Amino acid sequence: MLPTPEQVQSYIEQGIACQFIAVEGDGQHFFATIVSSEFEGLRLVQRHQKVYGALGDRMKAEIHALSFKAFTPTEHADQKS
Repeated sequence: MLPTPEQVQSYIEQGIACQFIAVEGDGQHFFATIVSSEFEGLRLVQRHQKVYGALGDRMKAEIHALSFKAFTPTEHADQKS
């Protein structure tokens, strides 16, 4: 069974404390916007590693593709301006 966007969101939230998260997708391809203070001080690659770490083996088995933007709360607020 293919995961829903809500399930992918839940998987991420189980591994990362998110101030905001939105996930869209069709069961195989997903796009997420993730805002977490846990990203403070991390380079982009480290942020990606943190998200993929939260998803674990699901990236190999359940989720075919995930693209996402990972922001700190300050960066996300700046994006809105």
